[in-house]
Amino acid sequence: MNESAVRLDGIVLNRSNFKLGPLYMDIPLGYITAIVGPNGCGKSSTFRLMLDLDKADQGMIELLGCNVSQGMDTELKKRIGYLHDQSSSHENSMTGAAKAEFHRFWYDEWDINLYRELLQALEVEDHLMLGKMSKGMRRKFELALALAHGPELLLLDEPSSGLDPLAWKTMIELLHRYMEQGDRTILMTTHIIEEVKRLADYIVFMAQGKVLGMYEKDELFSSWYTLFVSGADLTAKLAAELPGQCGVEHAGATTFRVTTNQAAEAEEWCAAEGYQIVSRQVLELDEIMSALLQQNRLHKRKI
Repeated sequence: MNESAVRLDGIVLNRSNFKLGPLYMDIPLGYITAIVGPNGCGKSSTFRLMLDLDKADQGMIELLGCNVSQGMDTELKKRIGYLHDQSSSHENSMTGAAKAEFHRFWYDEWDINLYRELLQALEVEDHLMLGKMSKGMRRKFELALALAHGPELLLLDEPSSGLDPLAWKTMIELLHRYMEQGDRTILMTTHIIEEVKRLADYIVFMAQGKVLGMYEKDELFSSWYTLFVSGADLTAKLAAELPGQCGVEHAGATTFRVTTNQAAEAEEWCAAEGYQIVSRQVLELDEIMSALLQQNRLHKRKI
Protein backbone atom coordinates (compact mmCIF):
# COMPACT_ATOMS: atom_id res chain seq x y z
CA MET A 1 0.00 0.00 0.00
CA ASN A 2 0.99 3.63 -0.50
CA GLU A 3 1.05 6.44 2.05
CA SER A 4 -1.86 6.39 4.51
CA ALA A 5 -4.81 8.77 4.21
CA VAL A 6 -6.34 7.46 7.45
CA ARG A 7 -4.64 5.58 10.25
CA LEU A 8 -6.26 4.24 13.41
CA ASP A 9 -3.93 2.80 16.02
CA GLY A 10 -5.58 1.03 18.95
CA ILE A 11 -8.73 3.19 19.01
CA VAL A 12 -11.22 2.28 21.76
CA LEU A 13 -14.61 3.82 22.50
CA ASN A 14 -16.50 2.55 25.54
CA ARG A 15 -20.25 2.96 25.86
CA SER A 16 -22.65 1.48 28.40
CA ASN A 17 -24.05 -0.99 25.85
CA PHE A 18 -21.25 -1.20 23.27
CA LYS A 19 -17.47 -1.28 22.99
CA LEU A 20 -15.76 -0.19 19.79
CA GLY A 21 -12.25 -1.46 19.27
CA PRO A 22 -9.45 -1.70 19.69
CA LEU A 23 -9.42 -0.65 16.03
CA TYR A 24 -6.42 -0.77 13.74
CA MET A 25 -6.82 0.57 10.20
CA ASP A 26 -4.40 1.81 7.57
CA ILE A 27 -6.37 3.32 4.67
CA PRO A 28 -4.19 3.98 1.59
CA LEU A 29 -4.01 7.40 -0.03
CA GLY A 30 -5.39 7.66 -3.56
CA TYR A 31 -7.81 4.73 -3.44
CA ILE A 32 -11.43 3.93 -2.57
CA THR A 33 -11.86 1.80 0.54
CA ALA A 34 -15.24 0.40 1.60
CA ILE A 35 -16.04 -0.59 5.17
CA VAL A 36 -18.72 -3.28 5.24
CA GLY A 37 -20.40 -5.00 8.14
CA PRO A 38 -23.74 -5.61 9.89
CA ASN A 39 -25.80 -2.71 11.24
CA GLY A 40 -24.58 -1.69 14.68
CA CYS A 41 -21.02 -2.96 14.18
CA GLY A 42 -19.51 0.51 14.70
CA LYS A 43 -19.03 1.89 11.17
CA SER A 44 -20.73 5.27 11.76
CA SER A 45 -19.16 5.59 15.22
CA THR A 46 -15.75 5.13 13.61
CA PHE A 47 -16.44 8.03 11.24
CA ARG A 48 -17.53 10.24 14.14
CA LEU A 49 -14.27 9.48 15.94
CA MET A 50 -12.24 10.31 12.83
CA LEU A 51 -13.96 13.70 12.57
CA ASP A 52 -13.55 14.48 16.28
CA LEU A 53 -17.33 14.48 16.76
CA ASP A 54 -16.82 11.88 19.49
CA LYS A 55 -13.74 11.35 21.63
CA ALA A 56 -11.98 7.98 21.83
CA ASP A 57 -11.08 6.61 25.26
CA GLN A 58 -7.70 5.51 23.97
CA GLY A 59 -5.64 5.20 20.81
CA MET A 60 -4.46 7.51 18.03
CA ILE A 61 -6.09 8.77 14.81
CA GLU A 62 -4.29 10.34 11.85
CA LEU A 63 -6.05 11.96 8.87
CA LEU A 64 -3.93 13.10 5.93
CA GLY A 65 -0.82 12.87 8.08
CA CYS A 66 -2.26 14.97 10.93
CA ASN A 67 -2.83 13.60 14.43
CA VAL A 68 -6.45 14.38 15.35
CA SER A 69 -6.56 12.51 18.65
CA GLN A 70 -6.43 15.83 20.53
CA GLY A 71 -8.70 17.72 18.15
CA MET A 72 -9.02 18.74 14.50
CA ASP A 73 -8.02 22.22 13.33
CA THR A 74 -9.92 24.27 10.77
CA GLU A 75 -7.33 23.89 8.03
CA LEU A 76 -7.55 20.10 8.17
CA LYS A 77 -11.35 20.21 8.10
CA LYS A 78 -11.16 22.18 4.85
CA ARG A 79 -9.37 19.24 3.22
CA ILE A 80 -12.15 16.76 4.11
CA GLY A 81 -15.66 16.17 2.78
CA TYR A 82 -18.22 14.27 4.85
CA LEU A 83 -21.59 12.77 3.98
CA HIS A 84 -23.19 11.63 7.23
CA ASP A 85 -25.65 8.75 7.46
CA GLN A 86 -28.64 10.86 8.59
CA SER A 87 -29.80 14.36 7.73
CA SER A 88 -29.99 16.96 10.51
CA SER A 89 -33.60 17.80 11.42
CA HIS A 90 -32.65 21.25 12.79
CA GLU A 91 -31.82 22.30 9.20
CA ASN A 92 -35.28 21.43 7.84
CA SER A 93 -36.41 25.07 7.71
CA MET A 94 -33.39 26.13 5.57
CA THR A 95 -33.39 26.12 1.80
CA GLY A 96 -30.69 24.13 0.06
CA ALA A 97 -29.27 27.37 -1.33
CA ALA A 98 -29.00 28.87 2.18
CA LYS A 99 -27.14 25.84 3.47
CA ALA A 100 -24.83 25.92 0.45
CA GLU A 101 -24.05 29.60 1.11
CA PHE A 102 -23.21 28.80 4.73
CA HIS A 103 -21.08 25.86 3.58
CA ARG A 104 -19.28 28.03 1.04
CA PHE A 105 -18.15 30.46 3.77
CA TRP A 106 -15.96 27.80 5.44
CA TYR A 107 -14.21 26.37 2.39
CA ASP A 108 -11.54 28.34 0.53
CA GLU A 109 -11.67 25.91 -2.41
CA TRP A 110 -15.46 26.05 -2.79
CA ASP A 111 -16.27 25.86 -6.52
CA ILE A 112 -19.65 27.40 -7.30
CA ASN A 113 -19.50 26.17 -10.91
CA LEU A 114 -18.81 22.62 -9.78
CA TYR A 115 -21.64 22.88 -7.23
CA ARG A 116 -24.12 23.96 -9.91
CA GLU A 117 -22.86 21.22 -12.24
CA LEU A 118 -23.35 18.61 -9.52
CA LEU A 119 -26.89 19.82 -8.81
CA GLN A 120 -27.72 19.56 -12.50
CA ALA A 121 -26.22 16.07 -12.84
CA LEU A 122 -28.08 14.88 -9.74
CA GLU A 123 -31.32 16.69 -10.69
CA VAL A 124 -31.54 18.64 -7.43
CA GLU A 125 -33.43 21.93 -6.90
CA ASP A 126 -31.71 23.81 -4.09
CA HIS A 127 -34.40 26.50 -3.76
CA LEU A 128 -36.53 23.95 -1.86
CA MET A 129 -36.61 23.74 1.93
CA LEU A 130 -34.46 20.86 3.09
CA GLY A 131 -37.38 19.50 5.11
CA LYS A 132 -39.53 19.45 1.97
CA MET A 133 -37.04 17.46 -0.07
CA SER A 134 -37.57 13.73 -0.49
CA LYS A 135 -35.02 11.52 1.24
CA GLY A 136 -33.34 10.78 -2.08
CA MET A 137 -33.17 14.43 -3.20
CA ARG A 138 -31.76 15.54 0.15
CA ARG A 139 -29.15 12.81 -0.05
CA LYS A 140 -28.13 13.98 -3.52
CA PHE A 141 -28.00 17.60 -2.34
CA GLU A 142 -25.71 16.72 0.56
CA LEU A 143 -23.47 14.67 -1.74
CA ALA A 144 -23.10 17.76 -3.95
CA LEU A 145 -22.14 19.81 -0.87
CA ALA A 146 -19.55 17.24 0.18
CA LEU A 147 -17.93 17.29 -3.29
CA ALA A 148 -18.14 21.00 -4.16
CA HIS A 149 -14.90 22.08 -2.46
CA GLY A 150 -12.82 19.27 -4.01
CA PRO A 151 -11.76 17.58 -0.74
CA GLU A 152 -8.62 15.45 -0.59
CA LEU A 153 -10.41 12.94 1.66
CA LEU A 154 -14.08 12.09 1.19
CA LEU A 155 -15.89 10.22 3.98
CA LEU A 156 -19.20 8.73 2.83
CA ASP A 157 -21.51 7.02 5.32
CA GLU A 158 -24.00 4.86 3.37
CA PRO A 159 -23.98 7.29 0.40
CA SER A 160 -26.65 5.52 -1.65
CA SER A 161 -29.26 5.47 1.12
CA GLY A 162 -32.57 6.60 -0.39
CA LEU A 163 -31.31 6.82 -3.98
CA ASP A 164 -33.26 5.34 -6.88
CA PRO A 165 -31.36 3.22 -9.46
CA LEU A 166 -30.80 6.12 -11.87
CA ALA A 167 -29.51 8.43 -9.13
CA TRP A 168 -27.32 5.60 -7.84
CA LYS A 169 -25.73 5.20 -11.28
CA THR A 170 -25.12 8.96 -11.47
CA MET A 171 -23.49 8.88 -8.02
CA ILE A 172 -21.13 6.10 -9.13
CA GLU A 173 -20.12 8.12 -12.20
CA LEU A 174 -19.51 11.28 -10.12
CA LEU A 175 -17.35 9.43 -7.61
CA HIS A 176 -15.27 7.89 -10.40
CA ARG A 177 -14.83 11.37 -11.87
CA TYR A 178 -13.84 12.73 -8.44
CA MET A 179 -11.06 10.13 -8.24
CA GLU A 180 -9.62 10.93 -11.69
CA GLN A 181 -7.22 13.51 -10.25
CA GLY A 182 -5.23 10.64 -8.74
CA ASP A 183 -4.40 12.02 -5.28
CA ARG A 184 -7.83 11.84 -3.68
CA THR A 185 -9.17 9.23 -1.29
CA ILE A 186 -12.65 7.90 -0.51
CA LEU A 187 -13.47 5.98 2.65
CA MET A 188 -17.05 4.80 2.63
CA THR A 189 -19.42 2.55 4.52
CA THR A 190 -21.95 0.54 2.55
CA HIS A 191 -24.00 -2.63 2.59
CA ILE A 192 -24.63 -2.60 -1.17
CA ILE A 193 -22.59 -5.39 -2.77
CA GLU A 194 -22.74 -3.92 -6.28
CA GLU A 195 -21.52 -0.59 -4.88
CA VAL A 196 -18.43 -2.29 -3.47
CA LYS A 197 -17.79 -4.08 -6.77
CA ARG A 198 -18.16 -0.89 -8.82
CA LEU A 199 -16.17 1.45 -6.57
CA ALA A 200 -13.88 -0.12 -4.01
CA ASP A 201 -10.17 -0.90 -4.38
CA TYR A 202 -9.94 -2.19 -0.79
CA ILE A 203 -12.50 -3.70 1.57
CA VAL A 204 -12.50 -3.55 5.38
CA PHE A 205 -14.78 -6.01 7.19
CA MET A 206 -16.15 -4.97 10.59
CA ALA A 207 -18.30 -6.84 13.11
CA GLN A 208 -19.12 -6.36 16.78
CA GLY A 209 -16.91 -3.30 17.08
CA LYS A 210 -13.82 -4.97 15.63
CA VAL A 211 -12.01 -5.09 12.28
CA LEU A 212 -12.04 -8.64 10.95
CA GLY A 213 -9.63 -7.90 8.12
CA MET A 214 -8.71 -5.63 5.22
CA TYR A 215 -8.34 -6.97 1.68
CA GLU A 216 -7.57 -5.81 -1.84
CA LYS A 217 -10.87 -6.31 -3.67
CA ASP A 218 -9.74 -8.23 -6.76
CA GLU A 219 -7.50 -10.47 -4.68
CA LEU A 220 -10.35 -11.12 -2.25
CA PHE A 221 -12.80 -12.26 -4.93
CA SER A 222 -10.18 -14.40 -6.66
CA SER A 223 -9.27 -16.17 -3.39
CA TRP A 224 -12.63 -16.98 -1.78
CA TYR A 225 -14.42 -19.91 -3.43
CA THR A 226 -16.71 -22.76 -2.58
CA LEU A 227 -15.28 -25.99 -4.01
CA PHE A 228 -17.27 -29.19 -4.37
CA VAL A 229 -14.62 -31.87 -3.87
CA SER A 230 -15.13 -35.58 -4.51
CA GLY A 231 -13.02 -38.67 -3.83
CA ALA A 232 -13.65 -42.33 -3.01
CA ASP A 233 -11.77 -42.12 0.29
CA LEU A 234 -12.56 -38.47 1.06
CA THR A 235 -13.84 -37.76 4.57
CA ALA A 236 -14.83 -34.56 6.36
CA LYS A 237 -11.58 -34.74 8.33
CA LEU A 238 -9.52 -34.96 5.14
CA ALA A 239 -11.56 -32.21 3.42
CA ALA A 240 -10.81 -29.96 6.41
CA GLU A 241 -7.12 -30.12 5.46
CA LEU A 242 -7.67 -28.06 2.27
CA PRO A 243 -5.54 -24.88 2.37
CA GLY A 244 -7.56 -21.89 3.57
CA GLN A 245 -10.47 -24.09 4.64
CA CYS A 246 -13.22 -22.02 6.32
CA GLY A 247 -16.05 -24.54 6.37
CA VAL A 248 -16.82 -28.13 5.35
CA GLU A 249 -20.27 -29.57 4.65
CA HIS A 250 -21.33 -32.99 3.39
CA ALA A 251 -22.76 -32.68 -0.14
CA GLY A 252 -23.20 -36.32 -1.22
CA ALA A 253 -21.87 -39.82 -0.69
CA THR A 254 -18.22 -38.91 -1.33
CA THR A 255 -18.55 -35.17 -2.04
CA PHE A 256 -17.93 -32.27 0.30
CA ARG A 257 -18.68 -28.56 -0.03
CA VAL A 258 -15.57 -26.73 1.14
CA THR A 259 -15.25 -22.96 1.55
CA THR A 260 -11.69 -21.69 1.18
CA ASN A 261 -9.91 -18.34 1.14
CA GLN A 262 -6.96 -19.84 -0.75
CA ALA A 263 -8.61 -21.14 -3.89
CA ALA A 264 -5.47 -21.64 -6.00
CA GLU A 265 -3.62 -23.48 -3.22
CA ALA A 266 -6.69 -25.60 -2.46
CA GLU A 267 -6.97 -26.70 -6.09
CA GLU A 268 -3.30 -27.62 -6.17
CA TRP A 269 -3.77 -29.64 -2.97
CA CYS A 270 -6.73 -31.54 -4.49
CA ALA A 271 -4.73 -32.35 -7.61
CA ALA A 272 -1.78 -33.59 -5.53
CA GLU A 273 -4.03 -35.74 -3.31
CA GLY A 274 -6.00 -37.17 -6.23
CA TYR A 275 -9.35 -35.59 -5.40
CA GLN A 276 -11.68 -34.24 -8.08
CA ILE A 277 -13.14 -30.73 -7.99
CA VAL A 278 -16.66 -31.25 -9.30
CA SER A 279 -17.56 -27.53 -9.43
CA ARG A 280 -16.47 -24.11 -8.23
CA GLN A 281 -18.49 -21.14 -7.03
CA VAL A 282 -17.19 -17.62 -6.43
CA LEU A 283 -18.34 -16.32 -3.04
CA GLU A 284 -20.33 -13.10 -2.91
CA LEU A 285 -19.41 -10.38 -0.45
CA ASP A 286 -22.11 -11.31 2.07
CA GLU A 287 -20.98 -14.95 1.98
CA ILE A 288 -17.37 -13.92 2.63
CA MET A 289 -18.59 -11.76 5.50
CA SER A 290 -20.51 -14.71 6.95
CA ALA A 291 -17.43 -16.95 6.71
CA LEU A 292 -15.25 -14.34 8.42
CA LEU A 293 -17.81 -13.99 11.22
CA GLN A 294 -17.84 -17.75 11.67
CA GLN A 295 -14.03 -17.79 11.84
CA ASN A 296 -14.12 -15.01 14.42
CA ARG A 297 -16.61 -16.93 16.58
CA LEU A 298 -14.52 -20.10 16.41
CA HIS A 299 -11.38 -18.13 17.33
CA LYS A 300 -13.13 -16.68 20.40
CA ARG A 301 -14.23 -20.15 21.53
CA LYS A 302 -10.65 -21.44 21.31
CA ILE A 303 -9.43 -18.48 23.39
